[in-house]
Amino acid sequence: MNNKLNQQGVFITAEIHIKDEVPLAQGIAAVRQFCVDMNSEPGCSLAMALQNKTNPKQFVFWERYNDQAAFDAHFAADHTQAFIKSALTDLKQAFDYQLLTTEG
Repeated sequence: MNNKLNQQGVFITAEIHIKDEVPLAQGIAAVRQFCVDMNSEPGCSLAMALQNKTNPKQFVFWERYNDQAAFDAHFAADHTQAFIKSALTDLKQAFDYQLLTTEG
């Protein structure tokens, strides 16, 4: 496992849906490119999309950033703003978690 993944950081889980009017292939291409772009960000150690097996327009993103500054930079990044402005998807829900450690 990537050493960064078992360290504290900002862990994000987000559910998105490709809009009904958007062709599936176009939406998938956008999601794939967005993951490539996120993984190239300094401070992002994981960005992956999981596709729902029964509803192929539904995705869950798993993301990990080294710290809050890296996560904030993610939202300011040109590719993030372009993905949002493309309006190909709807954000259904998002969660910000922390790593559970064995230390009390």
